[in-house]
Amino acid sequence: MRTLILAAALAAAPLTAAAQTPLPPAVAEAPAPIRAMAAGYKALMVCGALKNAEAAGGERTLASVEANELVGIYPELEPLVREMTAEVGSRSVSVAWDEAMPPRRAVWSPGRGCAIMPVGWTGAADEAGRPDVRADRPFETGDPRGNAALLNEAIEGAFVGRYGDGANTTAVAVVQGGRLVAEEYADGFGIDTPQRTWSVAKSLAGTIVGAAVQRGEADVNAPAAIPDWSREGDPRGAITLDNLLRMASGLTSDTAGNRTDALYFGGVGVAEQAPTWPLIAPPGTRYRYANNDTLLAVLSIADTFAEHPPAELFARLGMHDTWAETDWRGDYVLSSQVWSTARDLARFGQLYLDDGMIDGERVLPEDWLAYVSRPSGPQPEGAQGYGATFWLMNRSEGVPPDTISANGNRGQYVIIVPSRDIVIVRRGEDPAGKRFDHIAFTRDVLAALD
Repeated sequence: MRTLILAAALAAAPLTAAAQTPLPPAVAEAPAPIRAMAAGYKALMVCGALKNAEAAGGERTLASVEANELVGIYPELEPLVREMTAEVGSRSVSVAWDEAMPPRRAVWSPGRGCAIMPVGWTGAADEAGRPDVRADRPFETGDPRGNAALLNEAIEGAFVGRYGDGANTTAVAVVQGGRLVAEEYADGFGIDTPQRTWSVAKSLAGTIVGAAVQRGEADVNAPAAIPDWSREGDPRGAITLDNLLRMASGLTSDTAGNRTDALYFGGVGVAEQAPTWPLIAPPGTRYRYANNDTLLAVLSIADTFAEHPPAELFARLGMHDTWAETDWRGDYVLSSQVWSTARDLARFGQLYLDDGMIDGERVLPEDWLAYVSRPSGPQPEGAQGYGATFWLMNRSEGVPPDTISANGNRGQYVIIVPSRDIVIVRRGEDPAGKRFDHIAFTRDVLAALD
């Protein structure tokens, strides 16, 4: 974990004492940067789970969040998160971490969900009222075409460990021919339970970029519009939006993958951190999965959000229980921080089966599915290739090679099979090290359907 940025934030934070009960010894004795990060993790996760569920018309309990979202997390944070107490207000969640510092706080706002405030933040949260419940858009349902018994067997298997010992499946939804033909939920979860998408958000980000391309407001082949790179001679000015969408920017990062802790949970802003990394390879020559590339892709089209925020696209798709969250300054954290329901993610997948059309109007470019599905440039090792913000299941036995998937931490999957007109959504809260075999699950679901 990179703690230098957070340590700097701690040094600059106002030393405003807060009246608090003594911290548990296990918390008080931990290093301050780790305590602050753990408190930020808990505040943001509890806020997102409880407040977004309220806004969706559902209900989560703190006990449910602690038993699902806060189990099997990063090992250096989990013991502290377990001992820390979350104080839940009407629009915010606070978690104490230091007896001489204000608690970490995540604040909910309409249309944007929760944002984690920076370390030392003492501003007032708007505690008036509760989140407004948004109207749902009914999903057309129907019977599956194929062997219903085999389909049920596969779905039940997802909940009882058939596809991964210790995996924790919370929801499954299957769409065939534009109709919801199967869905199931774990206890405490339902059609109105948003969960954090983690890196499924990257594919949502790519779709938001695609909508901007369709409107003529973005060009994937042009250099990414990052002001910090505009100085003459800065080699990062050559990085294109396409390079960012394909994880081929050539930029370094603290770690490959999902550890952008200072930004996700520490209260550091996207514009503060994401543009700062130097090149270590020519753009387009090296694949490195990193949150920063997606954060930068979204930051490069930030000027379009005043008129076309992500919520606009979600509303057009009927994804009324989906929130793209931001940092405390208002920049979207679309590499991970989106909360959505299984049905809403099924609607997202259906957009690609419908060739980027909504109600007869083109929202994505005509060739966008082909674009995101194309393995251009360097590729990752392993069972899946990578296109533009989507994983490619073109190496998976028993799965059509045109299958693409949006994958996220803790077992989030939206699997899109254009040649079969099928979308498969699996949500989970898989503990670290307990992986769900989404390829085998996809193979079994497809085998059950005509």
